[in-house]
Amino acid sequence: MHRSEKSSPPMNTATPYVPAQPRSVHRSSRSDLPGRVTVAVYAADPVLRVGVVQQLRSRPEVDLLDDADAERAQTSLVVVDSVDDDVAALLHRLRHNTATRAGLVVGTLGPGALQRVIECGVAAVLRRTDADQDRLLHLVLAMANGEGVLPGDLLGKLLTHVGGLQRSALDPRGLSLSTLTTREADMLRLVAEGLDTAEIARKTAYSERTVKNVLHEIITRLQLRNRAHAVGYALRNGLI
Repeated sequence: MHRSEKSSPPMNTATPYVPAQPRSVHRSSRSDLPGRVTVAVYAADPVLRVGVVQQLRSRPEVDLLDDADAERAQTSLVVVDSVDDDVAALLHRLRHNTATRAGLVVGTLGPGALQRVIECGVAAVLRRTDADQDRLLHLVLAMANGEGVLPGDLLGKLLTHVGGLQRSALDPRGLSLSTLTTREADMLRLVAEGLDTAEIARKTAYSERTVKNVLHEIITRLQLRNRAHAVGYALRNGLI
């Protein structure tokens, strides 16, 4: 990536989930440029941000948004050296923004970092050493099309991790990553009927804490966004 003399303020560490945006990247909206994928770039290091912005600025397929429109971007690129708590907080925030899909451009991924970013809802990962213009564009377009992108070695690690999780945690309980226990299915049915946590607790004779834990386990295991997403997933797959 190229260094530039221009820079923007670094991430505000007091509120790590709201990092600095490009001071002035490109003022536009989706309606102004139909067919182009809108992109927001987040980075603590202004040099890293400028490098990605310069790579994508000239591509007609994308529209780079400034801070005023960043929340409405179809895709969000988080550019970092490594994944720490501040980065994870930002990724969690982006995960709950239904308007965007988040991709990570990262220098190094330490032990356990791949699982962490996937749990944060990251749709695609690209190493910074590979982040030339074509690969960045491919990453953005793939995310906009609902696809995931991982380097081959990271995909292998992910498959190994999933297989290990299946053998160590799920097989002994007669579960798989795509199935529900009877208790989980019963609680999701009640959620589908519009009951809140307290009502589900009374209906099932479990504590409210247990209800929350069970629903959280479903959402985490199936990598879903929230209870509504879990109900929709279960219905589509015939699990309830």
